[in-house]
Amino acid sequence: MIRDQSDILPSLRRKMEKMGEQIALARLRRNLPVNLVAERAGISRSTLWSIEKGSPNVAFGSYAKVLLALNLADDLLLVAKDDVLGKRMQDLNLTTKKRARRDT
Repeated sequence: MIRDQSDILPSLRRKMEKMGEQIALARLRRNLPVNLVAERAGISRSTLWSIEKGSPNVAFGSYAKVLLALNLADDLLLVAKDDVLGKRMQDLNLTTKKRARRDT
């Protein structure tokens, strides 16, 4: 079943395509055939091809399995590691403590 892809933002689509391209390049650098990586990841060849195209219709777990098969699973820990925007937003919501009155 093909899902409607019209709700995917163009900027997100480009990032997913770039990620798929990087996964494909990692596989090729390791000189691993599609069949072997798909088998190691426990997915079909067509799913791997979809991942390498950056398809948003493939489950995130399948992307993670391919990264594990390519020895790149540690890269998942880099996602949102340095959340600069989130930290700034958190800092804006921090309340400052009131100072104690001085006794003179």
